Amino acid sequence: MAFCHPLTPKNMTKTALLFLTGLTMFVVGAHYSYVHVERQQARTKARSDLLREHLLKKYGYNKKWGNLDK
Repeated sequence: MAFCHPLTPKNMTKTALLFLTGLTMFVVGAHYSYVHVERQQARTKARSDLLREHLLKKYGYNKKWGNLDK
């Protein structure tokens, strides 16, 4: 994008601060995502195991996936 007028130092400072604010928010979000990934994976595995047990109790054997028991 081409500017029709030159940037003033005040506008350049605002632009830099907005960029740094966005970068900081991105880094904080990435950090929180990385920190909490183990808990999310454990919760997903527990949910999967619960569903597997439920299907095993209800149907026992499934032609498509074979025996649902590990």
